[in-house]
Order: sequence, then C-alpha cells, then structure tokens
Amino acid sequence: MKRYLLSIVLAFTMSFKINAHVDHYTKYNYLEYELFRNNKSIGYHKYNFKRNGSSLIIENEVKFTITKLGIDLYKYYAKGLEKYENGVFSGFESETNQNKKEKYVNITIDATDKDLIIDGSSFKGKADKDLIIGTWWNHEIVQKKAQISAVSGRIIEQKVEFIGKEDVKIGDKTYKTLRFNFSSSDPSLSKDKKLNTDIWYEENTFLWVKAAFDKTGYWEYRLKKVK
Repeated sequence: MKRYLLSIVLAFTMSFKINAHVDHYTKYNYLEYELFRNNKSIGYHKYNFKRNGSSLIIENEVKFTITKLGIDLYKYYAKGLEKYENGVFSGFESETNQNKKEKYVNITIDATDKDLIIDGSSFKGKADKDLIIGTWWNHEIVQKKAQISAVSGRIIEQKVEFIGKEDVKIGDKTYKTLRFNFSSSDPSLSKDKKLNTDIWYEENTFLWVKAAFDKTGYWEYRLKKVK
C-alpha cells in the first residue's frame, strides 16, 4: 500500500516536470555508461547529442563482448540515430549485430495522423505516436504504456512501478535517485522476451544513472562520463 501511494505521489509530481521532455537534457552533450556482467566490465553504451537549431540527433552506440578463458563467446555491436524536431520525436534508425545475427529498425512519422511507421526485423506496421524508443536515457519512458525495441522494432507493453528513493554510489560520487522497475504487461511472453529491468534516474535532473537486470547473468549499466 505504501509503495502504491508513493507511485501516485510521484506521478503527480513528475507530470509537471516531464512536460519539457527532451528539453530537460539541453545541458548534456555526451553520456557514457560502462556495462558490467556479473560485476565484470564487458563494454560500453555511448550517447552523443548533436544540435542544429531546432533539430536534435542523438547518436547511440553499444558494444560488448563476453569472454571465457580468453575466448569470445558472445559479441554485440549496435549503432543508432534518434531524431527530434522542436522537442518532438521525428524518427529513429539502428543496425545491430547480435553475435553475427543482423537486426534493424527504421521508424518514420505518418504525415497524416503523426503515428509511427515501424520497419523492423521483428515488427513492421504502424504504432501509436505516444510510444517511446527504449533507449532509457529519456525519463519520459516512465509514463509510457509501451516502448519500442531499439534493436528490432518489437513493441513491448510495459508496467512501470516506482520502487523508491535510493542513494547510488558510482566511483567517488553518490547520486540521489528515483528507482523504477519496468516489467512486461503481457504474461504470455516467453521468459527471454519478458522485460524486467530496474532503472535509476537522478532525482533533480532525471539523468539516467544506472540500470540492472538478470538475464544469463547479472547485468548493470553504470554512468561513467557526462559532458
């Protein structure tokens, strides 16, 4: 009951702050996260924010390798472009090599109804314009009923639960954060398709600080660099 009440309070509090959407991030030009599996550093996730007048393009790059006894068991590389015009989402594209398996997403906007047109390796079709790309940096995702996979275009219906406020220490810095759990709202999904991820956003800035999930090991994204 206490957690439920906290969720309601947070929803009202954040509804006023989230109106700015991507404008909350105007002071950031670069975000870098170190990726850990079972507490071992295996790669990175980087965002470059490029602005030109009313246009914003976020370059997204992810790379990691899982090794054992010096042998590469799993290699992953992805790059993408997330586009906004006057603070409004205007398109997305990505290419991913998931252990030699190629995946992709291209998203454009329907000129008539402004809904999303998705051409992805897992989904092709139209989707509600209120959905959001699951790239995690944008705290607006906590209010959405579904996210779109940045790897394959699959639509992931989600439940978002506010867990509480937590101090998160990374290196020598301690962040005051808000912790959320994202889970799949479709119980029929297979285990490998289900979403179950904890995300921490800094309380005052909504900067993405950390992510964690269990999937063939314990994974964490930890904020490494901000510019």
